[in-house]
Amino acid sequence: MPWLRGNRLRTAGAVLAAALLGSTLAAPAAQAAPPGGRLTDLVNPFIGSRNDGNTYPGAAVPFGMVQLSPDTGHTTGYGYDDGHIRGFGAVHLSGVGCGVGGDLPVLPTTGDIASTDNAKYAAAYTHDGESARPGYYRVGLTSYGGITAELTATARTGRQRYTFPATDKANALLDAGQSLHRTVSTRVEVLDSRTVRTAITGRGFCQDTAPYTVYTLTRFSRPFTSYGTWHGGRVTPGSKDSTAAGRNGAYVRFDTRKDRTVEATTALSYVDAAGAARNLRAEGGSSFDRTKAAADAAWERRLGLVRTRGGAPALRRTFYSSLYRSFLAPNIGSDVDGRYTGWDQHPHRATGFTYYQNWSLWDTYRTQTQLLSLLAPREARDMALSVLRIAGESGWLPKWGYGTVETNIMTGDPVTPFLTNAYRQGLLTGHEEEAYAALRKNADGVPPAASPAVGREANVPYLKDGYAPYVKGRPHAKPGDSDFDFGASATLEYALSDAMLAQMARDLGHRADAGRYAARALDYRTIFDRSTGFLRARDARGAFAGPADPAKSEGFHEGTAWQYQWLVPQDMPGMMRLIGGRDRADARLDSFFAYPQLLRDPARTARKVWVNGPYDYYNADKYNPQNEPDLIAPYAYLSTGRPWKTTDVVHAALTLFTDTPTGMTGNDDLGTMSAWMVLSSIGVFPVQPGTDTWGLSTPVFDRVDLALDRRYFPSGHFTITAPGTSAADRYIQSVRLDGTARERTYLTTADLRAGRELAFSVGARPSRWGTGGGAAPPPVGTPGALAASARR
Repeated sequence: MPWLRGNRLRTAGAVLAAALLGSTLAAPAAQAAPPGGRLTDLVNPFIGSRNDGNTYPGAAVPFGMVQLSPDTGHTTGYGYDDGHIRGFGAVHLSGVGCGVGGDLPVLPTTGDIASTDNAKYAAAYTHDGESARPGYYRVGLTSYGGITAELTATARTGRQRYTFPATDKANALLDAGQSLHRTVSTRVEVLDSRTVRTAITGRGFCQDTAPYTVYTLTRFSRPFTSYGTWHGGRVTPGSKDSTAAGRNGAYVRFDTRKDRTVEATTALSYVDAAGAARNLRAEGGSSFDRTKAAADAAWERRLGLVRTRGGAPALRRTFYSSLYRSFLAPNIGSDVDGRYTGWDQHPHRATGFTYYQNWSLWDTYRTQTQLLSLLAPREARDMALSVLRIAGESGWLPKWGYGTVETNIMTGDPVTPFLTNAYRQGLLTGHEEEAYAALRKNADGVPPAASPAVGREANVPYLKDGYAPYVKGRPHAKPGDSDFDFGASATLEYALSDAMLAQMARDLGHRADAGRYAARALDYRTIFDRSTGFLRARDARGAFAGPADPAKSEGFHEGTAWQYQWLVPQDMPGMMRLIGGRDRADARLDSFFAYPQLLRDPARTARKVWVNGPYDYYNADKYNPQNEPDLIAPYAYLSTGRPWKTTDVVHAALTLFTDTPTGMTGNDDLGTMSAWMVLSSIGVFPVQPGTDTWGLSTPVFDRVDLALDRRYFPSGHFTITAPGTSAADRYIQSVRLDGTARERTYLTTADLRAGRELAFSVGARPSRWGTGGGAAPPPVGTPGALAASARR
């Protein structure tokens, strides 16, 4: 046990403290600047725009339909190392790994229209002339005689302001036919002397998908002096209408010799042109500066839900930038009148709630879903209701939805923990049975061939044999990823979801179902290979498939057996028994995290031993903090009785987040990684996604005040304190909830609702806190867990 290791532990702790003092987390609270000023001033939207973090620096409001941002030729929109801007597109997703969005890139230019290819007419710029903050972006274009472009946004509109040189040929190019994915067909219409309308039908995200259509209406602040359209490479001055399957767009021209400023407001709708017009009337009437101020105020209110004290300036900038990115998605999908296009491709109306879209569920169900349920429960409720609308209108729950269509990207059953989390957090009041029916259908069936969804594609063999078989090279019947390609990880994801559904079924009185799902929650055991001591894919005949070496294993999606062995949050004690008990599991975790090296040099271990590249998922036996399968893994130490190691690993991983363009670890995936940073920084983390368990680790701030919605948290606030927390004093000595000692290494949402203050005391050495029997998060949704709950 560590408290018996005396000098050796003190030496290791001193080395770790010295190493961390040079990192973002280093400054003791006493050296930190006191809180004050606007929180929006701390946000750097350029974080993650380099090394394939795939974030965007442009203008958006929280959860807005519009994300108006520069596109530079990077696959997903903006690349910090690119030197030209092709246009300012109206739609972007933060941190996705494949190109999607970028619809209607608009670029100001001067002179004659020499090209209709935005890669050729792109404007040069430098970072010296570029700045961004929440809800606002500005850049000086060095091409075309020097043009300043400014961007801001409302929920459903994007506003651009251009300051041109003095010329009679100041242009705005509205490129309907080029985006970040494949455009199927587009139409552009010049309606009058100030207004341009488009309809853009596109498809594709990582792989081909069903098409979707977005409608735009752009209103300029002053009349055009001339206009025209283009089709392919042919420009037609004076033309008002152009429809094409390829390059297609319109240009409008102004005389800026006396008045150099032109503004343009673009409204979006995923329903129809009339919806875009209504959105423009409702949200497009303010001036640019008033719109910018309103966006800034919206972000200040949102960021103000979390108030921190202590921490170095760089840590605070990194933290609030992560919090900012956590609130960018999902996105509003309904118009101001409540209409939206459902997944049946027909218009519907949301009454009593806002309809949302863009569901990166395989990513977000592990972190961002829970953060939103804590800090934005009203929006999180509407998001859950939106997912239920998808099931009602298309017949099946989503897996990875973009706009109005299913993409089937990623694997497993991520929608179940997404919805069971909403249920456990009290967000589905009045809709419990509706949600349960949709989840039961999803858990027990497979969508038919006529449905675009794949759902639990491998459910038939999984229900029969207890595992999803790994069938290498199996033809895909539908676009997207296939669970058969990743049978081992699909098995783990199905079992996790079954556990969470078992708990919901028990709560709602569906006892027979609860028993079935609880039994399936243990199906992770069917792919455990006792000869290797690791999880391993099985083929359709039941034989273990692929290399026996767990670092070179096959059948795991974006990971290896080393990384997926900890994705059993519903039964971590059972998984550790398979490994050989808590001590052997602890030793394996030490190897996995390179723990001895981490103690000597945490930042270097994180960057040189753990991280090998943003998409280097395979052939590894170490922790990958850049991708979703490992996000819960640092908290596995809570189940080995060594909770201080969780703090060591989490704090080392936090050094990967910085306030620079390279400061994102991997793709942000619609706020997933950012939410990990936020939750791990404040010391509470959802260790069992799909339920309401929050694992504890040492906060990096002296104090965090959370402003909470009184409809869900009666006190309206919750405070987390850790006076003196630092790299040197990072180990939990005790925890108190409203003054009462807590030996458990976790809380529940009920604890957060009933409590007001969670107080950590910290020190330079590990303590006995959290090491006793019953301290670790217990199993959930397994037969034993349901029986224990019944006894209580």
